[in-house]
Amino acid sequence: MSAEKPTYGIIGYPVEHSLSPLMHNTAFEELGVAAIYKLFPLQEDELPQFFIDLRKKDCPVFGLNVTVPYKEKVIGQLDSLTPFALKAMWVNTIVMSGERKMIGHNTDGPGFLAHLAELEFSPGGKRVAILGAGGTTRAIIASLSLIPERPESILLYNRTAGKAEALVRDLGQRMDVSHVHLVPSIDDLNIELADLLINTTSVGLKDPQACLIDEERLHSDMLVYDVVYDPRETKLLRIAQEKGASVANGLGLLFYQGILSFQHWAGGQELDQKIKNKIRKVLETGKSL
Repeated sequence: MSAEKPTYGIIGYPVEHSLSPLMHNTAFEELGVAAIYKLFPLQEDELPQFFIDLRKKDCPVFGLNVTVPYKEKVIGQLDSLTPFALKAMWVNTIVMSGERKMIGHNTDGPGFLAHLAELEFSPGGKRVAILGAGGTTRAIIASLSLIPERPESILLYNRTAGKAEALVRDLGQRMDVSHVHLVPSIDDLNIELADLLINTTSVGLKDPQACLIDEERLHSDMLVYDVVYDPRETKLLRIAQEKGASVANGLGLLFYQGILSFQHWAGGQELDQKIKNKIRKVLETGKSL
């Protein structure tokens, strides 16, 4: 991990597809900061030594993002968690202190809420339907459950029911999830009555023609949110738009969680709006400008 410049990066496996280097290296360049953001593709058996090396005083790494499959597995390596990360028990950002202490943050949940605010969607009192029970769902449910204006109900369907049950049971140990209800089938999500439909599964990621939802259940008075951002328009978003629904892909979530990560590394300093706009544009184009 030797490097001349202060180093930031993302750990996971695989990570080659990540747009995070594009985002953060753009920020460093715009700020005139001599730092670099890089990929750390790590196998699970490499994690312990990696974290041992992180604690060395001459280690150039000062901040990390964490992606699958390590957002939960890194927790045991950290010195402390922020309140939200502790509630969600899911970490996607690590900040190194001057003493090489590691603090775990979760910016996925707040990033999702920030994107909803941009979309002018207020979840308070709304009916939410979620497909999938992975880490993104964990962060979304936790964030929606802890805000004062929380949804009236969250219906959750996952093909492997036990995974959804374990997720809700675990979150229920640290927050009120009485408004979260598991359903046995997609039909039971009551999408025709939902104000917000969220797809957190990878359906549509590799096959742009794949879709789990019957288009007849979609309607114009809803927001359909697909966390997939490549392709930018999945079949779900296309048919939802044809039905007159508002739609959003996961690029906004990626943007906001990344901005929050950067600000944590910068000690809370907020990025200038001009720089944020530049970062958003490079994410949308997928290349440096």
